Amino acid sequence: MRLHVGCAMWTHTPWQGRFLPHPLPPSERLRAYATWCDAVEGNTTFYATPSRSTVETWAEQTGPGFRFVVKLPKPITHERRLTGADEELRAFLDAVEPLGPRAHALWIQLPGSFGPNDVGALAAFLHRLPPHHRYAVEVRHRAFFADARATGLLERVLGRAGAEWIPFDTTAFFDTPPTSDAERDAWMKKPRVPRRATALTDRPIVRYLGRDDVTRTVEGWRPWVATVAGWLREGRSPTVFIHTPDNAEALPLARRFHEDVRALLPGLEPLPEPVSPSDGQVSDDEPLTLF
Repeated sequence: MRLHVGCAMWTHTPWQGRFLPHPLPPSERLRAYATWCDAVEGNTTFYATPSRSTVETWAEQTGPGFRFVVKLPKPITHERRLTGADEELRAFLDAVEPLGPRAHALWIQLPGSFGPNDVGALAAFLHRLPPHHRYAVEVRHRAFFADARATGLLERVLGRAGAEWIPFDTTAFFDTPPTSDAERDAWMKKPRVPRRATALTDRPIVRYLGRDDVTRTVEGWRPWVATVAGWLREGRSPTVFIHTPDNAEALPLARRFHEDVRALLPGLEPLPEPVSPSDGQVSDDEPLTLF
């Protein structure tokens, strides 16, 4: 049994010198992160398709069992709404090809305005995609969660394509009003939909948003510990991404979630031993970069 866990990024200023060595050159940052977690969300690809050479460096820094869940670019999903974006799609698929088996799923995140009447466009888009990739879809229109007919329609379309439905669980976050600037910002931006805990494939993916307070984050994910343990008992191989509004503690929290599941399933394969913040530091002459 193997549970993969990760965060929304692999480099984050609050982690530097606390959890990860600092400074590190760009060619080593993902490698250090991969000693803490064995999965990562590819959110940056939503804003710009990376060069193929950049993606090659991602593959070089991770083992073949590492999982990237890579988001399709915004022009495909939000601007073209899955139609007439063949050129952008080809460029994206070519760019991520060096990931090989590390590309666990290509992530189709749809805007909140993409509702049940648009499912036909999604079905046609999934039908055109190359079959050698796995695909996962995130919807934010409330009808998919509140209307049984819309839920069933989407599940049938995803089922025919062998695609997973990614839930973004924000229920614990919206349980009480925000108490920090980061929480107030997330309060305005994150979707408010009911928790969904149904797996459609053997590789379910969960995105969970907690609070900046560690205790409340852990309390909020308890239903997922039981759900994920159940999936593992069924022979599924889940991936769980832990978010908080400021993500300052997300890296150790992801490992803590893994430990909570492992407490129920002692046979679960452990995560690797994380690198120490004092390991692998580069000299003061190494130029610093943002990414």
